[in-house]
Amino acid sequence: MKRKTAAGRRAPEFRALPLTPERWRDFTKLFGKRGACGGCWCMWHRLTRAEFEKRKGEGNRRAMKRLVDAGPPPGLLGYLAEEPVAWCAVGERESFPSLDRSRLFQPVDDQRVWSIVCLFVAKGHRQKGISTRMIREAAKYARSRGARILEAYAVEPKKRQIPAVFAYPGLASAYRRAGFREVARRSATRPILRKRLRPPR
Repeated sequence: MKRKTAAGRRAPEFRALPLTPERWRDFTKLFGKRGACGGCWCMWHRLTRAEFEKRKGEGNRRAMKRLVDAGPPPGLLGYLAEEPVAWCAVGERESFPSLDRSRLFQPVDDQRVWSIVCLFVAKGHRQKGISTRMIREAAKYARSRGARILEAYAVEPKKRQIPAVFAYPGLASAYRRAGFREVARRSATRPILRKRLRPPR
């Protein structure tokens, strides 16, 4: 359903859809030549550091394409009308092996969780609440796939604003607005947050 703007005009409809092969062009359009940032193509948490550096750029793009083609979808694309404006990497924690290699993001307990590891919003659409909307859509998607806990590894900077490149996991404030609660903090600026998901009816 479209919302009305302050001027009474219809705002573009927002929706989030799984990244499947038929939406690959939209993904590459959103990420651009730099692969969102520094040739990442959202492969940072899926590879070892050596693999990531070796494939940076085109190699990472091809690796992500293989993931998309093989399925399941590695995340969600956010659209305003037909324009791709946001990305959220969400999946079972095991999809992101770098988490287990980090002292900050070791498992909190033995419960099975899904994880959000990346939020990317196109430059012209930042600071408009889209991150929170993507987080909420990720929770709905994870819930529909059987997840009961959704976990995030947010950034809570000491300064009010930080460069976008350092905010890729998503700001803690956006997750809190989406109903997440802090469950651990092993660094002053990197809380681990969770949202419990009710089973679908």
